[in-house]
Amino acid sequence: MYTKEINERSPLRVFEKSIHGGLGKGNLGVVMSRAGIGKTALLIGIALDDLMRGRQVLHVSAKDSVDHVREFYDEIFEDLRRSSGMIDARETHLVVERSRLIHTYRGVTMTALRLERDTQFYKDHLNFQPEVVIVDGFDFGAADEAALTEFKTYAKRHNVELWLSALTHRHEPITNVKGIPNPVARFEAWVSVMVLLKTLDGAVSLRLLKDHDNPNLEDLHMKLDPKTLLLANE
Repeated sequence: MYTKEINERSPLRVFEKSIHGGLGKGNLGVVMSRAGIGKTALLIGIALDDLMRGRQVLHVSAKDSVDHVREFYDEIFEDLRRSSGMIDARETHLVVERSRLIHTYRGVTMTALRLERDTQFYKDHLNFQPEVVIVDGFDFGAADEAALTEFKTYAKRHNVELWLSALTHRHEPITNVKGIPNPVARFEAWVSVMVLLKTLDGAVSLRLLKDHDNPNLEDLHMKLDPKTLLLANE
């Protein structure tokens, strides 16, 4: 089901080595970039990687409709299929659909408490127990320490890997000594893995800014295809 080329070209394979096996259950990871660089695409890539390995994924969006998110998944899946020569695409797509649940908080404030309530509902009534939760569009600029503490508590209680996206801005100076941009820098203590996306020579550059408690970060600068967010073919 999971093609060899997708496996080899997935940034997560290199990424997992650099972060010592991955994000890990009960931990928070953040993907940061300015608008339009590819945060959502990378998060969907993370989700598809897990889905095609038989894991259940809950994708939560603060800004997009369920149909829009589903279309984005279909678009990236089709790009993966074309670039990899996937043979059993129909079967794989069915597995993805069955193992994924999309929820939107468009029009209401996204909070960990709302996410807690809805996740418990899915467990109790749909027998859906995600191992990975994607939270796209959380407003770090308006967040406080209590909000991040609640997300951390949620991840531990449900034993999930929780990935969030964060929007950075050109006008905000980077004052963090590790190069972590605002508005995420002030929440470094709550987040286990931090990834920064930038555009570079027509591609997307991925840089690792935090790797759990490891003080000696790998010099990780991966070049990604701007459409599939797979490792770019050289």
